[in-house]
Amino acid sequence: MSGIDALPPLRDVIATHGLSARKSLGQNFLLDLNLTAKIARQAGDVTACDVLEIGPGPGGLTRGLLSEGARRVLAIEKDPRCLSALAEIADAYPGRLTVIEGDALEIDPLAHLTPPIRVAANLPYNVGTELLVRWLTPPTWPPFWESLTLMFQREVAERIVAPPGSKTYGRLAILAQWRADARIVMHLPPSAFTPPPKVSSAVVHLTALPEPRFPADAAVLNQVVAAGFNQRRKMLRASLKGIAPNIEDLLVAAGLKPTDRAEQIPLEGFCALARQVAAARAA
Repeated sequence: MSGIDALPPLRDVIATHGLSARKSLGQNFLLDLNLTAKIARQAGDVTACDVLEIGPGPGGLTRGLLSEGARRVLAIEKDPRCLSALAEIADAYPGRLTVIEGDALEIDPLAHLTPPIRVAANLPYNVGTELLVRWLTPPTWPPFWESLTLMFQREVAERIVAPPGSKTYGRLAILAQWRADARIVMHLPPSAFTPPPKVSSAVVHLTALPEPRFPADAAVLNQVVAAGFNQRRKMLRASLKGIAPNIEDLLVAAGLKPTDRAEQIPLEGFCALARQVAAARAA
């Protein structure tokens, strides 16, 4: 036997290596290999791809990605207790798994990856949103990744795919939907994890667009969106007054009502306003 068939069940792995989940590391382990294989399949055909995984823990998703034929998996793990368990997976898939010990927020993985690259991870809750924002805001676009298949708390997942007018619509939705197609592909209850978290989870799949959906300067768009949603209950003419002295004129020129609120403005409207603001500053 080889590959996943030669490896013990994850509960045995956790017991053997003493891998009780640590809240301080945002750990909630997914032990059902049928579920981890299903998540791996949401990443699409990975047979010709390198896959970046953050926070593999005992390696459930890692095993799923490798058994689905990933050309190579680069796993970044902060918890040194998990390294011996991951080494057993590497032995079962010779030459196809590389593990780096360290903090994903501090490690540049690109030196260890060969395009095409996809990202798949059951992200630790305490760093998930920050990593997503980094992946969506590189200095140049398209990014290094073709797609992201990521587990989040359900509330965060809903914020990523939220439409205008919904209570979860905000900066994260605009950031994601400006440069990617984003959709929720799986829901998981707390009982799927060990230990069970207090919230439900969901897997979001994001596919990078070749270029942003609407033209806009990224820095200006981010500034406009951040200001609008920092005071989301205020009208735009009030929440954005620090952006430009003539903000009402710029709103009208962008086809927006100064009396609207940020949650009412679609992505295209924010991009139009960002173009107006950039033009006004350049004049």
